[in-house]
Amino acid sequence: MEPLLIVGKQIVLDQCEVLYDRAFTGETLATEWQVRGGDWWVEGEWLTGRNPENRPGMVTSRASYCCNVLLDFEGRTVPPCTHDINCMWNGSWYEERNERALAYVAGLEGWWEGKVGFEKSPEYKLIAATPLFDFEPGRVYRMQAGSIDGHAFVFVDGRLALEVKDPDPIDASRYGMIGFEAYASMIQVRRLVVRRIAWSEHRLSYEPEF
Repeated sequence: MEPLLIVGKQIVLDQCEVLYDRAFTGETLATEWQVRGGDWWVEGEWLTGRNPENRPGMVTSRASYCCNVLLDFEGRTVPPCTHDINCMWNGSWYEERNERALAYVAGLEGWWEGKVGFEKSPEYKLIAATPLFDFEPGRVYRMQAGSIDGHAFVFVDGRLALEVKDPDPIDASRYGMIGFEAYASMIQVRRLVVRRIAWSEHRLSYEPEF
């Protein structure tokens, strides 16, 4: 597998420890995940989420992955839904309010204006997004999202879509919840692999052009 390149770093997938690699089934949904909002069920190989409300309808992991983590999965919207394939990592939860607490969130065709982007809850002082990704509703996309000490990124079908550096990174050794979110949307995800990121420095320089 080709390395994933972000500014100053290369992620070597073959060297990343696999922490989770299980198909979604009714049993795994019941025992390994927790529905926090919306309706979630397994349809064939697809974990399916439906939530018509303008709020996160989430399913979250019961296990914690407290590390620089990479979520690798395939996702799509379910027609007539046209937006918001969202995932979360390095997360936590306000149990008493049933709301997401500290976490990184990445998504496709979100932020109300069809953007690919990131946000950091619960204060949302860190948001980065762009409308330049050409999204097709119903199409299956491979998403690879995660962060290295707050250097967050999302790749779509092997190409870097966006990256951002958080000046106040989440402590990945303390917060490890992952999850998926349907925000006023209906989505499906499959083939989830969770990896502990292995990376090395990627030195950048220009070759003289004149």
